[in-house]
Amino acid sequence: MSRWRVPFDPATVAMKPTRTGFGEALVELGRTDPRVVVLGGDITDSVQTSLFREAFPQRFFSLGIAEQNMAGVAAGLSLAGKVPFYCTYGVFAAGRAWDQIRTTIAYTPCNVKIGGAHGGISVGPDGATHQALEEFAIMRTLPHMVVLAPCDANQCHQATLAAAAHEGPVYLRFGREAAPNFTAPEEPFVIGRARLLREGAEVTLAGCGHMTWHCLEAAALLEDEGLDVEVLDLGSIKPLDTACLLASAKKTLCVVTAEEHQLHGGMGSAVAELLARCLPVPMEMVGVDDRFGESGRPGELMEAFGLSAGHIAAACRRARARRTR
Repeated sequence: MSRWRVPFDPATVAMKPTRTGFGEALVELGRTDPRVVVLGGDITDSVQTSLFREAFPQRFFSLGIAEQNMAGVAAGLSLAGKVPFYCTYGVFAAGRAWDQIRTTIAYTPCNVKIGGAHGGISVGPDGATHQALEEFAIMRTLPHMVVLAPCDANQCHQATLAAAAHEGPVYLRFGREAAPNFTAPEEPFVIGRARLLREGAEVTLAGCGHMTWHCLEAAALLEDEGLDVEVLDLGSIKPLDTACLLASAKKTLCVVTAEEHQLHGGMGSAVAELLARCLPVPMEMVGVDDRFGESGRPGELMEAFGLSAGHIAAACRRARARRTR
């Protein structure tokens, strides 16, 4: 667990899409590792793989809108000694090609890295068909599969580097809209390691992806009320940092999770599974409650779906009220 308290200053934080961190990291990898190749699914500008295509055109392969084929080609390239990244929108990267990912990539296992863009409802006006809300659940059930959800562009850059260094399949989820870019660019991403962003004694609040910033916002709101909230960044959903989570839960005796994902089978479920086995404490989960997304402005959707800082703060109050002492 990294004991690093992140500065929280909404007035000065820079805004940058997490997808940009992914694209920039691919270019860095292209320079340092000749084995890295990238496969595109006809939306290279949108997912920022166009940056790699421009820098290394001989190592970029456009396969069109054919996600199942892309998964198979990536598996073949990995067996030939390459480190392939393939990327498209998360609903297609994980959903359309799940059988190929299961049987061809995970079962082998192959050293394939899957970029799932447009994660969560903060995609906005593209609507339900393009808002990935189920990939944590379907990816984390697969043996050998690592599942990552970095919280900002800097962390997405580092997570992409970590995915390339990891031997085995990785699913990396990131968003489209500009979001607060608040972590230190030089802070390495360690698979299986949580980050302690804010120390507290009364509630453990764990977020992933863009929701981590909203967790910090919620903690600031609650600090004004006298509630001391500890904030963890769970950018590594599988494997979880079980030691970090259990140490925090043992201290605070209640846990809240927040994610841009279905409540069923997501990051919160992974945390609940751990606590149920090892340390049952009161728990609340903030996420999408068994419904599809909608078209709208990102901020309005986050509020309408109960994912804003105010809703996270309310969940923390409920969890704190249920503490046994």
